[in-house]
Amino acid sequence: MKRSEAVLVIIKPDGIYKHLEGDIFNKFAAAGLQMVAVKVAKPSRALVEKHYKHIRTEPFFKGVVEYLLGKYHRNTGVVAVVYYGPGAIKRCRDIAGTTNPEDAKPHTIRAAFGRITTRGVYENVVHVSSDRKEAEHEIKLWFRPDDILVKLYPEKTGQPPKQRMWI
Repeated sequence: MKRSEAVLVIIKPDGIYKHLEGDIFNKFAAAGLQMVAVKVAKPSRALVEKHYKHIRTEPFFKGVVEYLLGKYHRNTGVVAVVYYGPGAIKRCRDIAGTTNPEDAKPHTIRAAFGRITTRGVYENVVHVSSDRKEAEHEIKLWFRPDDILVKLYPEKTGQPPKQRMWI
């Protein structure tokens, strides 16, 4: 049996703009994973740039950042969710589908709700962490330890007040 792991799923601005939150939650609920954290957020540019730091040198970096900031969808926010359970990353990635909505399998979120705009922007509705290392990095960016129902990673206590922080 696979050991439990955490994965970050973000419903992107196009998903919020199209009111797809319920449909997306239903698809992920079918995986039988535990939802251990959720929040609606209007992310800062600094947060989004840290989130996508691994593609900072790519020519599409600026567009990806602006997309997650909601530039193309009336500055709509995002919903960030942490799912937890055995094989959570693979299971959520299978539910999401491939990055390109046109290549995604028909039953996936991206095939059902995604599109490529006439400007060539991939509106692929959700982000899902690709591996354990990326999931830990992203979860620590988007959530504090006190926001999550289970202990995922090592923590320390800060002063004052005694707030739990990531190590």
